[in-house]
Amino acid sequence: MISGLLLLGILMAVFVGFNIGGSSTGIAWGPAVGANVLSKTAAAAIMSVFFLIGGWTVGRNVIQTLGGRIVPQEEFTLVAGIAVLFFIGLGMLIANVFGVPVPTSMVATGAIAGLGAAVGDLNWEVLGRIFMWWMMTPAIAFWIGMVVGRYLYPYLDTYFYLRQSRGPLLELDRSGRLPKPVMGPNTTIRELWGVGIIVAIACYMSFSAGASNTANAVAPLVGGGALPESPAILLAAFAVAFGGFTIARRTMESVGNDLTELPLLGALIVAIVASTITTFLSWIGIPISLVMATVMTIVGLGWGRATRTTTALEYARGEGDVELSMSALTAETPDEVPAMGEEKPSDIISERDLVNPRAIGRFVSMWIIGPTVAAGLSYAFFSYAPFI
Repeated sequence: MISGLLLLGILMAVFVGFNIGGSSTGIAWGPAVGANVLSKTAAAAIMSVFFLIGGWTVGRNVIQTLGGRIVPQEEFTLVAGIAVLFFIGLGMLIANVFGVPVPTSMVATGAIAGLGAAVGDLNWEVLGRIFMWWMMTPAIAFWIGMVVGRYLYPYLDTYFYLRQSRGPLLELDRSGRLPKPVMGPNTTIRELWGVGIIVAIACYMSFSAGASNTANAVAPLVGGGALPESPAILLAAFAVAFGGFTIARRTMESVGNDLTELPLLGALIVAIVASTITTFLSWIGIPISLVMATVMTIVGLGWGRATRTTTALEYARGEGDVELSMSALTAETPDEVPAMGEEKPSDIISERDLVNPRAIGRFVSMWIIGPTVAAGLSYAFFSYAPFI
């Protein structure tokens, strides 16, 4: 029979997973839903499956890090695990109040680190390695986005520009004994392939979200032995699915509408880069936020595209005319891509701006404030409540 305390811990884990499902589903499937590729219900269902796969495979490495490498497992009593989950949920609440995407993995790490510091049993070597990757990830994401934006994006835009036709993408042909799907009246082969790529990358992002975020909901309970690892992963997947089918319906619509200023090709590139970085770091056991890699890849991609108005040598010397703006991604690429330095800022800069510098400042601030607040509150609680 489940004790009342363990039931409270399970409910707290479900609450955290529920919120993760709301935010992660919107990030992964917002562009696909916004482009009317599939319904919100179908997106939530596919998200649930691939989140579970990511948590069941790569996510176990992050669970081990958060549940026993930063702080020894013996420190995770059931009450301590519940308290840590509470501070993770509180950190998510603070981020939501400021309207900033929740850096859940960073908040979870901060709350667990606060416990370790309070009891004097914090593995500073592991924490230092995590912090090092937190510092490197924005730079890596920005650098990759900048290289792609400067050297590859115009060519990709020429060959893989995705146009959406009117009418249904697929229809059912009922002329035979069994109905079979066929292309809609205005659907092109390129459009069909493009939709397939969009769905495939959204599945990849769902997998990446499971790999990085499963631990945030259940690692404190697994670390203390309150729940076995595999049932805990199933619990997290259920909670995320619950959030995906409910509150994520609003976030999917919000993200889909917000990303209409970002070309679909740009959104796909950002998704591939951010998901790959997040999956790799989860594979080596580093808790990381998918939001961090996503935001900095967008900034780097727009920055790189805007610098095509000058050659590398001119840019290094401070010569040439360069106007850095994310709106460069919205510029239409000619049939023949101009050579480096031949474009003018007026050719690629529009009145629309994809990224608000103030928004970037809020994101970066929350990456610092969120984990810091969670760590401080956790440290104060466990320092002044030694009975825990």
